[in-house]
Amino acid sequence: MAATSRHDREMAINAKKQLSETSDPVERLRLQCLARGSAGIKGLGRAFRIIDDDNSRCLDIKEFMKGLNDYGVLMEKEEALALFQIFDKDGSGQIDFDEFLLTLRPPMSNARKEVILQAFRKLDKSGDGVITVEDLRGVYNVKHHPKYQNGEWTEDQIFRKFLDTFDSPDDKDGKVTKEEFLNYYAGVSASIDSDVYFIVMMKNAWKL
Repeated sequence: MAATSRHDREMAINAKKQLSETSDPVERLRLQCLARGSAGIKGLGRAFRIIDDDNSRCLDIKEFMKGLNDYGVLMEKEEALALFQIFDKDGSGQIDFDEFLLTLRPPMSNARKEVILQAFRKLDKSGDGVITVEDLRGVYNVKHHPKYQNGEWTEDQIFRKFLDTFDSPDDKDGKVTKEEFLNYYAGVSASIDSDVYFIVMMKNAWKL
């Protein structure tokens, strides 16, 4: 998956460039997340989840501002308020953050979504909607991993490291949900213009 880190760098550079050219608040937040690489949007989701003390999966304006601030998003208060109002469609003073993250995710064609879900289903051996270390046994081959070959890491450590790719840096739980997998690859997808190239890359990476 070394190609992914290259795409990450390209995407971060592109996102920073586009930031100076756009005034749309949703696009600006999306680009600030993408400037952190493929896991950027997911990281913001995690920041919100930590703030959501009562597990309501909703945020009021104060929680929303705190989440942006904790995650280090640079935004004027007026812009953040405008952004909140865009997501608070029913004017309840609360936004559903699953919906929010969905809107923030860069748009993808159905063909791309389908190949990402194919990869997810292949990895999720138990079919419970979450990829764990157990699921990876027999699907992800560590034998060629340099750190496995030189005895530095065990098989489990490599699996865990692999799962951490899809997790946000602040909260690695060793489990990857379908949403996290999609969010991660939406980030990768944002740096690849051609559907055909993206699909070939996914099929090669996951032997689909």
